[in-house]
Amino acid sequence: MTATDTTPAHLVDAEPFVPIQTRSERPTSYDPADFGTPTGREVNWKLSDVKRLAPLFVDEETEAGIELGIDALAERGLLVESTGHDAAPRGEVFVPEDVVSAIAWKRCEDALHIRLPEGQVQDEPAIVRLTGTGADRHANGHIVVEAMPGSVGTVVLHHSGSAQYAQNLEIIVRDGARLTLISVQDWQDDTVHAAAHQAVVGEGAYLKHMVVSFGGGVVRVNPSMRLAGHRAEGEMFGLSFADSGQHIESQVFMFHEGVETRGDVLYKGALQGTGARSVWIGDVLIGNAATGTDSYEKNQNLVLTDGARADSIPNLEIQTGDIAGAGHASATGRFDDEQLFYLQSRGIEEEEARRLVVIGFLMEIVQKIGVPEIEARLADAIEEELRRGAGLAPASKAGA
Repeated sequence: MTATDTTPAHLVDAEPFVPIQTRSERPTSYDPADFGTPTGREVNWKLSDVKRLAPLFVDEETEAGIELGIDALAERGLLVESTGHDAAPRGEVFVPEDVVSAIAWKRCEDALHIRLPEGQVQDEPAIVRLTGTGADRHANGHIVVEAMPGSVGTVVLHHSGSAQYAQNLEIIVRDGARLTLISVQDWQDDTVHAAAHQAVVGEGAYLKHMVVSFGGGVVRVNPSMRLAGHRAEGEMFGLSFADSGQHIESQVFMFHEGVETRGDVLYKGALQGTGARSVWIGDVLIGNAATGTDSYEKNQNLVLTDGARADSIPNLEIQTGDIAGAGHASATGRFDDEQLFYLQSRGIEEEEARRLVVIGFLMEIVQKIGVPEIEARLADAIEEELRRGAGLAPASKAGA
């Protein structure tokens, strides 16, 4: 008996389709046309709010939709002229991974270049204020933050106002430098913001990277960090609070490339209100030469009301068996009944007890900033979000 081949004719000579499995395999290009327009079926867009992000998919000239507050940096000698796409060190680290970052690269000819001088300790944070000038104004930007060898300092990017803003952020931490980079998204509710952060950390260097997102209609901040040097260290922290109708997303990538590198990833989010949505995808890659690596990633979400949804996907890829340790974890749920019971048993009213639980949950990230003035402002922002929560009604089930 002879078997009959029922394969359709148009598939006989077709190449097998193998979907992209890991973050490190994603295609890169400086040409937006190589990516096409996202449909929501692509691996890096399937959980995104593609409809509301659509204005950022258009490759066209844009207005000056962002006002920069950088006078204090100029006075401190921290700004370096960066004219044209070929101005070093632009492009030393950054390569676009999606159409939005490719358009931002193409349409932003001149970069904002912040440099911490070699061997110097900056006692005061370098603060860049980026203010959107209108929800109907599309802007593209490229920022380079460079910490020279032996330098120590903190750079804060504070976003506010309204805009349609695509941003590329290139972070270079030279050998022996120690940098803290904090990106605060405090937009108005009509803002659409997509940012790609790409960092490299040199030998014996350290980078603390923090993403804090409260405001905005759709906020998608995707950071990646490459621990390239021997004994390079990196920490990636995130804090978000999504309200009704708000979409907050981070796709985080940490690549252990050098020997004896150490990495820690911790993102926490709270959600309240109908349609509140958070997306966190965490990828850790331990390369085949990254012996002695110690790495851990964790995402935790607290769902405060019905109608909110949190997606959390941790991934870990290990290419060598000689490591100190590696792990990942994810948890999404409602209030801890035991914590509430304990507080109420001490005479604290239920609403106040819920407020204290949320603050305790989120303040772990705030306290890692290390700058008291910024920590105080973020603590106030959390309190304001909670006041908008109308009693913090308990959720009947965890987000999806």
